[in-house]
Amino acid sequence: MAEHIKDVLTAVSHGILDSLRGFILIFTLDREIELQRSLKRETKSKIVRRSHTNTSDASKEKQEEPRILHRTLQCSLLNGGVFCLSIFAFNGIVLPLIEALLTFSFSFGGQLNAAQWVWSWTSPVLSATFSTLWILPLFVLSKCVNCFWFQDIADAAYKYSRGRPQLLPSISKMIADMLFSMVIQALFLVQAMIMGLLPIAVFNDLLSMLHLCLLYSLYSFEYRWFNEGWELPKRLTHIENHWPYFFGFGLPLAILTSLPSSTLVSGCVFSVLFPFFIISGNEAQPTTKAKNYPLRLFSPVVALANTIFNRTIGRRRST
Repeated sequence: MAEHIKDVLTAVSHGILDSLRGFILIFTLDREIELQRSLKRETKSKIVRRSHTNTSDASKEKQEEPRILHRTLQCSLLNGGVFCLSIFAFNGIVLPLIEALLTFSFSFGGQLNAAQWVWSWTSPVLSATFSTLWILPLFVLSKCVNCFWFQDIADAAYKYSRGRPQLLPSISKMIADMLFSMVIQALFLVQAMIMGLLPIAVFNDLLSMLHLCLLYSLYSFEYRWFNEGWELPKRLTHIENHWPYFFGFGLPLAILTSLPSSTLVSGCVFSVLFPFFIISGNEAQPTTKAKNYPLRLFSPVVALANTIFNRTIGRRRST
């Protein structure tokens, strides 16, 4: 028993350390990728010279992938510098300033009660207008842009360390896998929220945190596993069998995103930090020792998702 506990704790600590590697690697990967490309270009140019062919094509070769650090800084600027700071500026500067001006203008007539009454309906109107005209469009835009930028970061890191991606054999299978994965992730997030609402002191928070850690690990490793040709059942089974490691891997991100009280700010924190965890997942070597007690936490949502797809898509095919 003591040996199993030791293996679990070792796997958790290993996962935590691996998850933090991306914060260091991101500053060296671009240089190493560029060195790798320059060596390939030199080798190719030597081959071209030996065959006495034109070398102009080799000199015009462009970098296919964007710089990882540049993409990460773009994510930080959009999500942290524009989106998150605009929320803090509106709530911390604009609204208090308007309230102060309103109170100051009404104070000359001794109508402070009237100022409070006016502010009681002005503040919600301003907040709703700001959310509708700025927060919602920017939120949708950032989510769409992040999808492409996250994919760019993952592809560049994968090609550097593992070479050409080994994708699923057909496009239809890839689309079905991605759609089913999105449904599973959404249902698993709901399951995590339900765990947090259970009337079990302390354990409900631990269960919810465990779910979030595994979900964030799935987010981080999914780019790598998808490029390796792993289908969704294999990805989920791997996490369930080696849950101590993936619990540790997702723990830092789960803690950092749980600190803000606002869901929007928490989403900003996630988008700013997630590129680092993509790189960590791509370079990690998950430990496989603590696998004697698999946790089938994804099984309920997989069964529910299968039921949903069978009752919707299955019926359409039958008709």
